[in-house]
Parts: sequence; structure tokens; C-alpha cells
Amino acid sequence: MTGPPLPAPRGDVSQSLASTLRYSTPLAVSPCAGEGADPYGDDLQLALYMLYELHYRGFVEAADEREWDPGLLALRRSLEVRFAQALRRDVPADLSAADALEAGMLEPVGHADSSVSHHLQRDGELWQIREYAALRSLYHLKEADPHAWVIPRLYGRAKAAMVAVEFDEFGAGREDEIHARLFADLMADLGLRTEYGYYVDAAPAEALATVNLMSLLGLHRALRGALVGHFAAVEVTSSPGSRRLAEAMRRVGAGAAAQRFYDEHVEADAVHEQVVRRDVVGGLLESEPELDADVAFGVQVTGFLEDRLAARLLSAWRQHRSALRAPLGPGG
Repeated sequence: MTGPPLPAPRGDVSQSLASTLRYSTPLAVSPCAGEGADPYGDDLQLALYMLYELHYRGFVEAADEREWDPGLLALRRSLEVRFAQALRRDVPADLSAADALEAGMLEPVGHADSSVSHHLQRDGELWQIREYAALRSLYHLKEADPHAWVIPRLYGRAKAAMVAVEFDEFGAGREDEIHARLFADLMADLGLRTEYGYYVDAAPAEALATVNLMSLLGLHRALRGALVGHFAAVEVTSSPGSRRLAEAMRRVGAGAAAQRFYDEHVEADAVHEQVVRRDVVGGLLESEPELDADVAFGVQVTGFLEDRLAARLLSAWRQHRSALRAPLGPGG
């Protein structure tokens, strides 16, 4: 299997990185280029996305050996330090893990104007649902993969529970039930292209940041607590949001496969939520209580970046314009 093509650069850092990967040439920017870059900007987020993808499927133009290229690893370190420092600055470290999870479970009374799933459930149009699916494909077509990196860093009850939940994410042994496959089926129902990474050029920096966060936390053992927090935040908030999105799919006639993806998550994640809170988070903190603040950070930073993406999408849609860098055509 080959990876997707390299995305179009969005600045000096991503331009130099793309040239380096395509032509196997030295980097034209300093490995410390991240120090002056906008931590949430298009150039840094795209470059970080490209560097992280070398640990997944890579790119068709890039040699597999570039995954562990020392110069590229130095650049990645510079970019992710800049990103991580901004997140630590902007996300308050004021809750315990238990309180952060409880806050994430609170459902608003009535319609929430700042929620994408609430908007799509009540007011979303088919073109908006297609844009949402295209953007989320960068996340959902690899959803369980970065979380799997934490498995060898856990032990006992936390490891057993994490493997059980991931087993469901990977289809419980059935290829056609892998959740990433179900999302690809959803995309096909919506007339979208289903290739891995196809919509990266359309994705704004806010969407790339939500994907990069998973990779940042997954690739660093020191951030295992935050990765568990990220995983818990996703599972705890998934079921009610998925119910709203399933209703949105039915309302616009998106198709059976589109509805099934979210219907599956309503049921599965309601069960996962209990396992994750009790056994994954509980088991981790029982054995490593000093990671409580890291778990809480993982929960809170997930919400922070999701809120930034929601604000980008809703601002554009309420002005009746595309939230993507390039609008989708009729066929995706």
C-alpha cells in the first residue's frame, strides 16, 4: 500500500519540507524553524501533519526511511514544542481528571449555539454535512491508531481495558466493521472521496490541529497521561454527539451507511465511556496517581481544539459560505 500524495505547501516551512520529502534533499529551513511560527497557523500545522504522517502511511513521494531522518525529527521537535507550549499556555490546568471528565459529560439544556452537532441536527444543510465529513475524515480514518500507541505504556487494569475498547474500534476482528471503514462508507454515501488523507488540502489549520494533537500525545511516552485524557474525552462526549449527528444524517437523507456510522457510536461509546472512566483512567491513576494533572490536561486540551474548529465551521456556515480552504464540488 502506498501513501497519499504530498499536500500543497502553505508557507516556508511546509514548502521546504515538501521539497525535502519529494526530492530527498536537505532541509532549506533551520530545524529550529518552529520557534517563530504561529503555533496554530496553517504553515506549522501542515508541516507538523506531514511529519507525523511519516509514522502512519507516509507519502507516495517520500522514502520510508525518512520516518527516522535526524533532520526531520529535529524539525518536528521544534514545531511540536511550539505547538505544545501554546496549548499549555492557553488551556487552564485548574481541574482534576475526575472533574474534567465530569465537565465534559455535561449536556446543555436545549440547543447549543456553539456546538457543531447541535447545528447540524437542527439546521444543517447537506452541503455542510459533506464539508464536516470531509474534514473529519482526516481524524476518523485514523481514529484508533494514535491511541493504540499508549497500549505498551500501560499495564494491568488500564492496559486490559484499553485493549478491549480498541478491539471494538478495530472492528472486533472483522475488516468490514473497523470504524475507519464505517466512516469511509459514510463518505461514499455523501458522494465524497474515501482515500486516506484526500481532503488535507481543503482542511483549515483548526482541523489539522485536532489531528496533530492525537499524534503529538501518542508519539511521546511522557504524554501518556494526556493521551489517555484525550481518549477519555472522545469516548465520554461521543454518544450524545453521535446521536445528534445520526439525526442530522436522517433529516437530510444522507444514506444508510452515513446513518450507521453514528448509530454505531451511540451504542458502542455509551458502553466505552464506562469502561474508559472506570478502568482505563481509573486503572492508570491507581498505578500512577502523579499523572492526574496530565489526564485532566488531555481532556481539556481536546475540548479546546474542538471548540476552535467548531467556531471556524459555524462562523462560515452562518454566513452561507464554505468553511473549507477550497469548497467541495458536487462529487466531492
